[in-house]
Amino acid sequence: MCVPGERGSIADPALIPPGGSLAAVRTNELHDAARVLGVTEVIVLDHPDGNLRWNRVPELHAEIVSAINAYAPDLVITFAEDGLYWHLDHIGVHERTYTAVKSFGASAPPLYYMTMPHGLMRDVVETAIARGWVPPGSHVWGITPDAFGAAADPPSLTVDVRDWVPRKLAALRCHRTQMGPTNPFARMDEAAARRWLGVEYFLPASISSGGSMLERISEQALSS
Repeated sequence: MCVPGERGSIADPALIPPGGSLAAVRTNELHDAARVLGVTEVIVLDHPDGNLRWNRVPELHAEIVSAINAYAPDLVITFAEDGLYWHLDHIGVHERTYTAVKSFGASAPPLYYMTMPHGLMRDVVETAIARGWVPPGSHVWGITPDAFGAAADPPSLTVDVRDWVPRKLAALRCHRTQMGPTNPFARMDEAAARRWLGVEYFLPASISSGGSMLERISEQALSS
């Protein structure tokens, strides 16, 4: 986790203990979700929420390079250029991960972008409404559902995770500060979850040298 989410919304203010902070609670939620998924190690960085694209850019680049060196992953997965739904910090993660992986040259691990077909989140919301969920507006986490995957390229790799959906849904619900009763996932049963969360979508990234706009912007940021 690159940012602890200290500026995020809170589903229920009572989830923050007296004298506590949203950042600490969200960090604990992440560890809870990791345990549900069987993830044994979680790296939590401390970059400021909302400014990841512009703040401490060389530091984040170096941290990702260090993690790749330490763990020698078979592949790296991150957000695509749209940050899944145009979340600026997600876009920052995409940019820094791209430049970090690219810096390994011929020895770089394969890089894949997670994506989502446009319309999938709209289907999730409509399914929740059919089950009695009353949306607090036309948004999910303050985001219109149609923003998810709006500019995504069609995935070239899909992974069937239906057997893991109960655990996946349980992990999502560990993020209690974001998964309150006003969230459509609160109304999703296992059958609906298997339908909408049972496939994960990916695109392979091209990290060959081509002088794209993203590369030029990233290289300028790293040198500043």
